[in-house]
Amino acid sequence: MTVHDIGTGPVSSPTGTLGTSAKLSLTPLQPGEPAFDDHHPPSAELVSDCVHCGFCLPSCPTYTLWGEEMDSPRGRIYLMNEGLQGEPLTSSMVQHFDACLGCMACVTACPSGVQYDKLIEATRGQVERRFERPRRDKALRSAIFALFPYPRRLRALRGPLRLHQRSGLSSLLRRTGVLDRISPTLASMEALAPPLERAEKVPERTPARGAKRGTVGMLLGCVQREFFPGVNAATARVLSAEGFEVLAPASQGCCGALSAHNGREDEAQRFARGLVDTFEGEGVDAVVVNAAGCGSTMKEYADLLADDPAYAERARAFTDKVRDVSEILAEAGPVAERHPLPVSIAYHDACHLAHAQGVRAQPRDLLRGIPGLELREIAEGDLCCGSAGIYNIINPVPARELGDRKAANVLATGAELLVTANPGCLMQVASSIERQGGHLALAHTVEVLDASIRGLGPERLGVGRATTART
Repeated sequence: MTVHDIGTGPVSSPTGTLGTSAKLSLTPLQPGEPAFDDHHPPSAELVSDCVHCGFCLPSCPTYTLWGEEMDSPRGRIYLMNEGLQGEPLTSSMVQHFDACLGCMACVTACPSGVQYDKLIEATRGQVERRFERPRRDKALRSAIFALFPYPRRLRALRGPLRLHQRSGLSSLLRRTGVLDRISPTLASMEALAPPLERAEKVPERTPARGAKRGTVGMLLGCVQREFFPGVNAATARVLSAEGFEVLAPASQGCCGALSAHNGREDEAQRFARGLVDTFEGEGVDAVVVNAAGCGSTMKEYADLLADDPAYAERARAFTDKVRDVSEILAEAGPVAERHPLPVSIAYHDACHLAHAQGVRAQPRDLLRGIPGLELREIAEGDLCCGSAGIYNIINPVPARELGDRKAANVLATGAELLVTANPGCLMQVASSIERQGGHLALAHTVEVLDASIRGLGPERLGVGRATTART
């Protein structure tokens, strides 16, 4: 294998460019300085688990797009080993690490059990501490992390965004493609913004209906709370209908998933401590999550806070209680009546639910338990849609290619409704379907369950409306 440098322009690939964020200098942190310091570098033992068999290659989105060895999991592990051997952290290495979506499909595919998830997160922590990014890239990342992990700041954005959408300017920009010519990053951000729903707050306490089966805490999230409030409301209703008392403290903050997945260790730890503090005294049997990326990080708090003597044990106890909403519903079994819901759906596996958490059967089983519902599988179902946290903003070109590929496979099912379990996936696939001129309703898994339990028709999920996929 050889490491190829990328130059100072956009990163070329057989299918396009990575966009402005990949315009990196070729200067390492200090000439000759080793890539990694002593603070949690990628584990040499975990690196050695990779036997370079190649089973990961077809599962990797970037390798699928470009066929570049260093843009595959085993290629990136090779670069990690180079860093562990004392090679400097060059922009070429950083570009290949940045190009990874963190979808963890390779973890599922690997017959040797390589823990690539731990390796890439450790590596990204090193990159964020030790690599000096170009000012433009640094400014974009700073803006993202000053906004998305803060629900109040997102809430302040709702008014201007709703005005923008209702003015018709949003449709005009997408139709003309003017933003694509000015900035793919801005175009991606504008296209991803979902039509804002009516603000629907979840009560801090929702009592159980019927015989009480337990008390659960509920993560409200950041993007989920402000851009998809209907998902949170549906989650509380479904849990209540199934006999769970739901506690959703309004004071809770971000879970730290975006920060953890992008190497911002201190920030992620701060958010994690805050969430542990929030739920620790509530006496809940479980902490329920309805966003795949959030759940995967919350299940790793024990690792994230392992070095903190004040929180290490508390984080382990918290982690043991974290459940995706589909997990707890499947474990408990249904008690609420399911009314018929005659609709065909395509179920999309969110990567951080299927690969990072290993939750695949539970959502499908819950959906198949609804009378009249037909579930259809999507071709290349394990391939990431390109959302991947902030990836579709940082690297809009490959993200768009993956989104378009996913959208084409979804539309090919002929389903009336696309169902998934992550807000990022909903925004990404909706944008791609609209760009292809398709028409398809989209919903979270719990919204479908909620409609069936309440006896609502498919039209309440947007099915059959003569609208675009953005509705």
